[in-house]
Amino acid sequence: MMTKLYIGLMSGTSADGIDAALVDCSNEKPTLIANHYTPHPLPLREKIIALCEPGENEIERLGELDILLGESFAHAVCELLKKKSLDPSAIQAIGSHGQTIRHAPRRFTLQIADPNTIAVKTKITTIADFRRKDMAHGGEGAPLLPAFHQHLFASNQSNRAIVNIGGIANVTLLAPQKKVIGYDIGPGNVLLDGWIQTHLNERFDKNGEWATQGQVDPDLLEHMLSDPYFTQPSPKSTGREYFNLSWIKHYLKQFNKQIKPIDVQATLVELTARSILMDIRKHFLACEILICGGGTHNVLLMDKISALAHPQFSVCSTQKYGIDPDWIEAMAFAWFAKQTLERKTSNVPSVTGAKHAAILGGIYYCERV
Repeated sequence: MMTKLYIGLMSGTSADGIDAALVDCSNEKPTLIANHYTPHPLPLREKIIALCEPGENEIERLGELDILLGESFAHAVCELLKKKSLDPSAIQAIGSHGQTIRHAPRRFTLQIADPNTIAVKTKITTIADFRRKDMAHGGEGAPLLPAFHQHLFASNQSNRAIVNIGGIANVTLLAPQKKVIGYDIGPGNVLLDGWIQTHLNERFDKNGEWATQGQVDPDLLEHMLSDPYFTQPSPKSTGREYFNLSWIKHYLKQFNKQIKPIDVQATLVELTARSILMDIRKHFLACEILICGGGTHNVLLMDKISALAHPQFSVCSTQKYGIDPDWIEAMAFAWFAKQTLERKTSNVPSVTGAKHAAILGGIYYCERV
């Protein structure tokens, strides 16, 4: 069988950098062939995060950043092709998620990284803007990953919960012969990263080492878990616009005691772990929990999830099934690109709330010149 190679591009809520995945979609289950990670330079990351909140001169800044990110995404593709000594003509298409700068559920969503620039600079047809078609059908536009999770991990024998811990944590609940359930649970790494950046000027808490030295404040934890988002019914989605440093400060301000920054970090880890297990328990008495995303590298967070899950739930990363947990999101957008070119749907209405399954994404053809 002839290989059908696609490239998926992803820069998530954490805005750390670009994941580029080369994926063979010639078989039923896509296979990761190669990957490349391009970290965002700090000035570029600061521009991304600044645009996630209202500010001055937004349209000008957005337009410039759209082109800059398009160039960065294109460069990531070229570096990936170099690794495998591939010509652009070997690639069927690129699926680019882009960079979310605003997500307002049921109102609008906006991802940038100009696909025209990507198509021209890579000489590869590029598919982008995957979320807004779902919203046009009345959906949240997110999360989209459950369609790919279902494709990879659905079982006829057992319940599975696929938890993607990026900036935001989302879950896909797969039960035999039942509709797929999925939604954004709440904060994954976004609060942890923001808090340590503020206090230690570190981009993330490696292995959860800083949080490990702190103590969970049970009162603050319960206060944060009382946020209305956690009890809001699905379909639901969220982002940095809601869960951010201002959110932490809001709950700290309502508190009558001083809490050390290191203890806040420990409490935020507990918040992510507890919110994940609370939501899974709403749906399953027992299941296999498969974790993917950057959160798998936070040893403390993974230990917390495992401890809270025992004994009803088993916890492991998606590596158990041969899928690298760091690359599932980028792989998903390669697969979404294939679905679009083949005029197949790739949203899950029971997840997003859309009235219909839809063919997602706009196609930006390249000219072979």
